[in-house]
Amino acid sequence: MSETPYPQHTALSLAASGVPVLPLRRGKVPFGNCRICADNACGGRPNMKTPGPCRCPGVCHAWAAATTDPAVIVSPAWAAAWRRAVCVGYYPGGAGMTVVDLDDADAIAWARGALPATRTVPTTRGEHWIYRGAMTSRNAVRPGVDIKSTMAYARYLGPGTGTVTDLPDAVRALAIKEPSPARPATVTVPAGPGGGECPHRTPTYLERGIAMAEQRITEASSAIHATVYRTFLAVLSTHGRCGCLSDAHVARLFTAAQAKGETARHCTDAWTNARTTLGL
Repeated sequence: MSETPYPQHTALSLAASGVPVLPLRRGKVPFGNCRICADNACGGRPNMKTPGPCRCPGVCHAWAAATTDPAVIVSPAWAAAWRRAVCVGYYPGGAGMTVVDLDDADAIAWARGALPATRTVPTTRGEHWIYRGAMTSRNAVRPGVDIKSTMAYARYLGPGTGTVTDLPDAVRALAIKEPSPARPATVTVPAGPGGGECPHRTPTYLERGIAMAEQRITEASSAIHATVYRTFLAVLSTHGRCGCLSDAHVARLFTAAQAKGETARHCTDAWTNARTTLGL
């Protein structure tokens, strides 16, 4: 029995508003490839990167099968899938949207403190926060937090409440994969922030690190947002817990970033997000 009453009707309504849709079967997963398209033998959608050129009339390629064409949605080839569907899925990236999937109360509490308000939709265990703008999808960007946008699908759970706002840099930064910071075996990190000289590094080492961070930002020729975030993360991972970073050090990093065109707001967001990532 369908969990969404009349899923085909819901799908047609969403498609009319420009949201690509697809049926989801039990388990809330897409229908698999037909025999002709198994293992991408059809030659279409290699590695699921694009929604073409396969012409299979069925619901065959997960998010890449999502459509806004009402003729496809009501076609005989899709009819069997709708009869077995438990709910409607949609392709956020295809509609120019991003869904931040918050899986539990802790994730929701984090989002309320770290992200700007936008439209929210209740889920079984948490909430979907929907922003205007597409980006790279990535799972487990934080405990209980997934990002669903391009090359991903989301389950439609209703219109939600609130006004959809623009996708913030704080969400984009979450999808940037960072290597685990190497930490020398001799480092002893105090439990909380202190003051004065860094207890495990000399002032010369700290000064060289800040200068290198400034240089890295200054020499960036592309992906400025990502470079700024990665640089802030690297500095904080080394000196964020010992209290050796002063306001003057932070100001130097912000000045270098703003000289590359970053706004003060983005610098603050990137610094805050880096601190949150590291649990500072």
